[in-house]
Amino acid sequence: MNALIEKLTGMDKMSDQVIATDFLVSTKSGVQNYAVAITETLSPQLKNTLINQLNDMIASHEAISDYMMKKGYYHAYDLQEQYKVDRNATDTALSLKDFIH
Repeated sequence: MNALIEKLTGMDKMSDQVIATDFLVSTKSGVQNYAVAITETLSPQLKNTLINQLNDMIASHEAISDYMMKKGYYHAYDLQEQYKVDRNATDTALSLKDFIH
């Protein structure tokens, strides 16, 4: 994205947040998918491999969550603060339509 547009829209500050949020959602999906795959396989070797991958995915999710909480992007224990963060991200996304047209 153009640096000027990023500054005007506030996306320069949100880029890290957007990337981290996408990564967090992806790891959450990965955890779910590995858990399902573990229950569907009969091979003990494959099951062990999937369990190791699941544990890695859980560790990644925890690391990303910790990073986001430290940065103030994610308030897992304060819904009112999380609402403010989500609302700000929504307002920024909605304001982008003014720059696209």
